[in-house]
Amino acid sequence: MILPGVYETWRFLQPLITALHERGHPVHVVQTLGRNRRPVREEADAVTAFLEESGLTDVLLVAHSKGGLAGKLAMTGPAAHRVRAMLAIATPFGGSRYARMLPGRTLRAFSPTHPSIVELARALDVNQRIVSVYAEFDPHIPEGSELSGARKNVRVATGGHFRILAHPRVMAEVAALSES
Repeated sequence: MILPGVYETWRFLQPLITALHERGHPVHVVQTLGRNRRPVREEADAVTAFLEESGLTDVLLVAHSKGGLAGKLAMTGPAAHRVRAMLAIATPFGGSRYARMLPGRTLRAFSPTHPSIVELARALDVNQRIVSVYAEFDPHIPEGSELSGARKNVRVATGGHFRILAHPRVMAEVAALSES
């Protein structure tokens, strides 16, 4: 299942969708996420509803940025048993110090002190099912995306928040996680 970042649609993750599809894996998108502008809790509820209504099990979530926050929260809720693992790419698990300076509630919700970020930081049990992949330098998340207790943290020798999506190492991690 594909979970885009803020202001993105699922089409933004096309390189990963193609990689999964070429390996014979079904790919699902949650159309109700739209451009992922709602609060993380509402996005996680949409993911949960999709999982339950579709009856999906053994799901691999592939998420970019805010999509990883919604995915992690969904993995702690009533549909947790439906999700096997998540590949989170450039996800601000600890927030971003720049968030408080950004316009609008949607982006300020990435502040390290925002209740949704604090709540997710406390949900430690689910971290062991998450592989976090992130760039050496991410101008949007200067703190990085390392996740304590993660199944695996992969720091890629590149820069950027978006360019990493098509990086060969990300493709290798999606392939490995989809086959495990």
